[in-house]
Amino acid sequence: AASQLTQWPVQLMLVPSSAPFLKDAELLIAADCVPCALGDFHSRLLSGKALLVGCPKLDDGTVYVEKLTEMFRDAGIKSVTVATMEVPCCAGLDRIVSEAMKRSGRDIPVKTVTIGVNGTVLK
Repeated sequence: AASQLTQWPVQLMLVPSSAPFLKDAELLIAADCVPCALGDFHSRLLSGKALLVGCPKLDDGTVYVEKLTEMFRDAGIKSVTVATMEVPCCAGLDRIVSEAMKRSGRDIPVKTVTIGVNGTVLK
């Protein structure tokens, strides 16, 4: 299958909040493990979206909140899809996005997708 990735970098820690590909984007924020577990990640979740990946357990959540707050506030993002694994450490990503949205003062539609450890879409 062809890659649906349209920008680089993808690691949230490396993407500047002013990255041109964020302007008016449909944004997919995925936990690091999601693309590894979900075999059809590109066609099912990534197509037509700008991608940011990160790990809420291993990375600095405070930096994520600050960076996402700026992105939500300034980039004109149209929607956000948060993709996490069913494991407890991934729940932090939803909290990070929620806090950043609150701080940004924006009301961007957010959808959450949860992936099982066996690679199935749970919700």
